[in-house]
Amino acid sequence: MANYTGPKVRLSRRVGAPIADLPKHTSKRQLNPPGMHGYRGRRLRDYGIRLQEKQKLRYHYNVMEKQFARTVDEAKRLPGNSGDLLLQLLERRLDNVVRRMGIARSIWAARQMVAHGHIMVNGRKTDRPSCMIKVGDAITVKDKIQKVAREGMESLAGHEVPGWIDFNPSELSAKVTALPTTDQVPFDINTNLIIEFYR
Repeated sequence: MANYTGPKVRLSRRVGAPIADLPKHTSKRQLNPPGMHGYRGRRLRDYGIRLQEKQKLRYHYNVMEKQFARTVDEAKRLPGNSGDLLLQLLERRLDNVVRRMGIARSIWAARQMVAHGHIMVNGRKTDRPSCMIKVGDAITVKDKIQKVAREGMESLAGHEVPGWIDFNPSELSAKVTALPTTDQVPFDINTNLIIEFYR
């Protein structure tokens, strides 16, 4: 199955939460359920609650189901809290790190920037959005896309770069200084429900 390319606000309306920090996703009017009558009187059962929580996280990181299930399996294999490790693995994806740097307006813009080969990791071109970033990795932007990156920064005025990324806005470069923690993820999610969904 190919990557979803349809209307993105529809995804926010479907899960009842803004999956991107853009005004059209965060406005109250847009968070009504889709459809003429908006699923009035519909109550989710246990399975539906867990499914919706899983979809919310998938849409936020723009990951397909098969890739997401693999990430959940990897989080379960690692020692520690599986829910926290799942968030950490998703946060360390290259497309997400580019988004957290604030040079792309959304995860979809960040993914495109990476896929088109405009991002370099440790001086090497990397065009895989799912590339796992490690502590100490340096991320730079190629010269030909710097104008677009600066425009993205201007459109996201007030964006806060998380503490685990050391970002230099003048050079449009960043260095990962630590592993992300759950309190540094600016997205409200119950990871325990997601781990239960995959049992």
